[in-house]
Amino acid sequence: MFNWLSLITGLFYIVLGIVVIVYKFFIIILEPNVAYPLGGLLIAYGVFRIVRAIISLKNNN
Repeated sequence: MFNWLSLITGLFYIVLGIVVIVYKFFIIILEPNVAYPLGGLLIAYGVFRIVRAIISLKNNN
């Protein structure tokens, strides 16, 4: 169950990163020099969570 939740959370982080990059908003309005690295970091963390969940799902089966 945790692995599936981790997949969903990873997708959420990727979408949130894209929203931060496009709208430059994350709780407050961000400058572009802050929005791009923060969005990239959120996307990278989302990919990391998805990859970790997939590896864990393959090892469990």
